[in-house]
Amino acid sequence: MILFLAARPVTAPPVRPARPVRPSPRRPRLRLRFRPLAPYRRIFAVPGTRAFTAANLLARLPMGMLSVSAVLMIAGSRGSYALAGAVTATGLAATALVGPWTARMVDRHGQARIAVPATALAVLGSLSLLLCVRHGAPDWTLFASYAATATTPNTGGMSRARWAHLFRDDPAARHTANSFEQAADELCFMLGPVLATLLCTVLFPEAGTAVAAALLLTGVLLFAAQRRTEPPVAPAPATGRPRSPLRLPELPPLLVTFLATGAVFGSLEVVTIAFADGHGIRTAAGGLLALQAAGSCAAGLLYGLLRPRGRADHRFLGCTAAMAALMLLPLLAAATGSLAALAVALLLAGMATAPTMVTGMGLVQSLTPPGQLNEGMTLAVTALLGGIAAGSASGGWAVDHLAGAGAAYGVPAAAAALAPAVTLLTARRRPNRPAAPVS
Repeated sequence: MILFLAARPVTAPPVRPARPVRPSPRRPRLRLRFRPLAPYRRIFAVPGTRAFTAANLLARLPMGMLSVSAVLMIAGSRGSYALAGAVTATGLAATALVGPWTARMVDRHGQARIAVPATALAVLGSLSLLLCVRHGAPDWTLFASYAATATTPNTGGMSRARWAHLFRDDPAARHTANSFEQAADELCFMLGPVLATLLCTVLFPEAGTAVAAALLLTGVLLFAAQRRTEPPVAPAPATGRPRSPLRLPELPPLLVTFLATGAVFGSLEVVTIAFADGHGIRTAAGGLLALQAAGSCAAGLLYGLLRPRGRADHRFLGCTAAMAALMLLPLLAAATGSLAALAVALLLAGMATAPTMVTGMGLVQSLTPPGQLNEGMTLAVTALLGGIAAGSASGGWAVDHLAGAGAAYGVPAAAAALAPAVTLLTARRRPNRPAAPVS
């Protein structure tokens, strides 16, 4: 047995082929980055944008101070709100006439060459008004002095023109920039009157005008110094004098909607002051109006985070329709007689105005030739100013002749309803301008 076992060949057990070692797949780590402000970081990452924006905000803040300061200064020294209102209305009318001409000069010769001397002349007008009031000059000198401030350049329009030049091939970035500019407008018109009232009442009646003039001149000088973001001057047309943007068939109907939007602003301010005065708390009117501006400012910033899609005129129609619907809320809240309900209604109503302005300004930019952007946007601002004047007068008439200030909230509601009506009637006349997809 032992020999038999020894004689058998010893064979090794079969070797099984080794299985190839497969590396275990690594599970990708999910990195969720919530960056809600990414669109704004993107536009301000461009060199020079932060500098010209800061300077422009400094120059824009006096826009909410000058008229309030003039009213407080004139009424405090002459004892007549009627005179103060007439002087500021004269300045408003002069600005509506001179503003487009100043903007045309800016388009032809550049922002720095025109804005600085135009601002210097406007500041001299403000200082002349201050001295005339201080030293008891005749009333006609107040009108002449305040009319000289009409050369104040459209600082917001110049800033929007820079954004339009920097992002001329990026509609999404332009939308974000326009939203920021509208929010900045609302912020300045919210803080400006408060600062002016504080200066005129705490220091002396002329302090508001003096500080506003100094801020305006300083801001424009700093803004004009930012040359690398300034849009280039458009070459003169071969035919000679360029055509006014008003001759474009699509622009005048759009300006009518700006007129109606301005009437919303003007009438809402007067009626709200009268409503608060009727309840014996006139000092609360500023806070109520600030809520409306705060709602618009917040909505403007949020609207800038959205991606614009579809046709711009369809978006504009939707914005104006939303504004018309939300402007019914103050009318309904005033019927209850509750200031708290009115405050909430004004906050909500303000949330529709900024998207309307942002989309409308975008349409103005798309319709206006590149070499006339300042003029086109100044025409829109002129329409707003005209609407504010008409709305203020209509709101005042409604307060005096209707059944109380609560019913007068029907004026801003009617003005807001006019905007989508005009937009709907003229939408077919505008070209198809879809927003570019955002990558």
